[in-house]
Amino acid sequence: MAENVKVAVRVRPFNDREKARNATLIINMVGNTTTIKDPANLAEEGRKFTFDFSYWSHDGYRERDDGYLEKNSAGSNYADQTIVFEDLGRGVLANAWKGYNCSLFAYGQTGSGKSYSMVGYGNNKGIVPITCEQLFVGIDEKKRNPDAKDVEFQVSVSMLEIYNEQVRDLLNPKTASIKGGLKVRQHPSKGFYVEQLVTAPVSSYDDIDRKINEGTRNRTVAATNMNATSSRAHTIVAINFSQKAPNEAGQSMTKSSVINLVDLAGSERAESTGATGDRLKEGSAINQSLSTLGNVIKALADASSGKGKVMVPFRDSVLTKLLKNALGGNSKTIMIAALSPADINFDETLSTLRFADRAKAIKTKAIVNESPTDKLIRELKEENQKLMDMLKAAQGGGVMPQPMAVEEGEDNKGKFTEEEVEEMKRSMEEQLKRNQEEMETMKMTWEQRLQEEAAQNQEKLQAERRKQEEMKVIPHFWNLNEDPSLTGMVVHFVREGNTRVGNKKASPPADVVLIGLSIQAEHALVRNDNNVVYVKPASADAKVLVNGKPLTTEDGEEELHHNDRVMFGSNHLYVFHHPQDLAKQEKAGKKVERVTYESAQEEIAQNTGFDMDKEGKSKNEMLLQEDLIAMMPMVNEANAMSEELDKKCRFEIALVSPQARGLKEGRTEVSVKMKNLENGNDFMWDRNKFINRKYLMQEMYQNYVEGDANWDVEKDKDPFWEPSDSEVLVGSVHVYLQSLAYLIDLEENLAITDYRGAENGHLEVKIEPCAQDGSLLEDEFAEDPEDLIGNPMHFQLKVPHARGLPKKYVQSCVKYKFYQ
Repeated sequence: MAENVKVAVRVRPFNDREKARNATLIINMVGNTTTIKDPANLAEEGRKFTFDFSYWSHDGYRERDDGYLEKNSAGSNYADQTIVFEDLGRGVLANAWKGYNCSLFAYGQTGSGKSYSMVGYGNNKGIVPITCEQLFVGIDEKKRNPDAKDVEFQVSVSMLEIYNEQVRDLLNPKTASIKGGLKVRQHPSKGFYVEQLVTAPVSSYDDIDRKINEGTRNRTVAATNMNATSSRAHTIVAINFSQKAPNEAGQSMTKSSVINLVDLAGSERAESTGATGDRLKEGSAINQSLSTLGNVIKALADASSGKGKVMVPFRDSVLTKLLKNALGGNSKTIMIAALSPADINFDETLSTLRFADRAKAIKTKAIVNESPTDKLIRELKEENQKLMDMLKAAQGGGVMPQPMAVEEGEDNKGKFTEEEVEEMKRSMEEQLKRNQEEMETMKMTWEQRLQEEAAQNQEKLQAERRKQEEMKVIPHFWNLNEDPSLTGMVVHFVREGNTRVGNKKASPPADVVLIGLSIQAEHALVRNDNNVVYVKPASADAKVLVNGKPLTTEDGEEELHHNDRVMFGSNHLYVFHHPQDLAKQEKAGKKVERVTYESAQEEIAQNTGFDMDKEGKSKNEMLLQEDLIAMMPMVNEANAMSEELDKKCRFEIALVSPQARGLKEGRTEVSVKMKNLENGNDFMWDRNKFINRKYLMQEMYQNYVEGDANWDVEKDKDPFWEPSDSEVLVGSVHVYLQSLAYLIDLEENLAITDYRGAENGHLEVKIEPCAQDGSLLEDEFAEDPEDLIGNPMHFQLKVPHARGLPKKYVQSCVKYKFYQ
């Protein structure tokens, strides 16, 4: 029987950034109804949305001694992690035991609390760890039951990431080198799946926890090496749960369930390609998954509401292919939408609520996945025979049969494209091999598989234990990442003597190998002299920052202390941990501050010359600071990519006032000035256009790193290029029209000033009151402007000339607008 996707929304407390900006609360929840108010009209009632669950986690809580957040009083409506699990996770578990596929996915903008609900932190465990824990609690209970002695339980886990339409196996970092990522195939009965994806058998929650930590560490390394942005990546953890037991006839039966736990990329990224007027706005594939997901949700909602035959574009992105079962097929599905409570995030929060509202209309039809084990093996054998027949036909030049029909409602009219058929030919031998492995695996006892996995993991476990012990006594660097869940996942030790930092080309090989932008073969030397640690750049081209300040080879060595922030290149940001120095500071009663990615970026911006003080700042000024902190690393990355690819352009941050944009009021915005170093032309890009271009630059840079001969595209597709005839803002002039109120002519020579306030020439402006037909008024003037109220005002605006413009501007034009 079809049932609707269950949808829950959850609102978090204000974060430090929102508190500093004196944010206003715009979310209210009563029962299952969530109301959002427009900050511009707080007096109005607001827009109401009703979901299966509305979780108020904004206030009304206290922290226990063990760190767990719970209600602070009996009357509090605070929803803690236990309540959320009992409502959502408990149902996932129950369905998995029955043999249904289950999917739980989290949606919302970056920083809205998705990870807290899904993963949690400390004792505030989220749905994923509690579900995994409780699954093994249930298995242990069943095993103690004497009637279940012939029942075998099998649990395995896989973890993948989708970034820029490419799939990476997070449990097998070797596959990161596969160009274009892992292939997504379609199976006649299983649907879409990822080829070569590692599925690791596990025997306890600790095993799953270790695997997820391993995957998260691999994700961190890959993101840093690729210069990728973690908030634009989707992560899918799949728990495969099988129960094997004899039926009444003594036949071995397998009941299986796949629990998909999906953490989607930040939702604000879906529309960020919207750089109005950018000739390349459709170029980046990074936003494709979320945009397609929105289209799929809308199409499925339309289909569920009976709007006739609707084409659902599952095939338009990798993410929607892999979520096809969760959204439109055999799965019981839950969506949790995370909301920011602050007025400054109104647009994003409203967009999330609308998305969730559409999702609740979707219906899925889950079935119990149960069949005889022998039948599964027989089906695999039959499939292998079909594949061999198809392969012979293809190799002999025969007609390639369609392996399967496409379900009704898909968008390819029941046929595979030629490209897909060719891809299937290439994958047949691989599929044959995988089917054979699967049959052998099914014949192998589960204990044998666990023993094999345990043997492989033993070395990793010992290495991890050694690392944890060494971190207590040996100085080391740990990484900072914009995504808190990726912070602290990478550790580099600084042992006694010299530690060389460099890239893969270093000879002999570097002690710490870093990959990515601006990393030189010999980049830095870190010296540990009897637990006193120093760092210095290894060459004049090596970029090294300590506490936001650049080091040069002339500076010599810089001593490092506990909690110092060190950046190598453009995107390897670390905190230095010195156990002995930390102990000294604590003994002396010195408070050791917690270092965050945001505080480290603020420090870099401060040392670049931007005012990062928070005291006495208005809300608009605080928002400007936030934009600056977000844009600084992106501009640095764009410059590093330009330099490495020899694109001969330079980017710098520009603060543009509302007046410079022709507005009477508003807030100063962060833009980016792109300078062509060959001809000296300057182009001003707004924030959205720059972000869009930066992700296109990343795609180009990644192709270059992977050795793609076609990485350098033609100019009209090049994100680093602007045509010389593109419009460039020379500056602006403000003309005050008070004289018109007295019907008096105005003639002025006014300075043209750029966004910095620098003079770029002079503009002559004439304004003359006139009649409706354009004839000038003679000897007419108004003694009191109030005499003109209610009458039409006509005047001629003339710009005779502009003088003193920079010589590089060959042609100039004037645009004008009136305030309000």
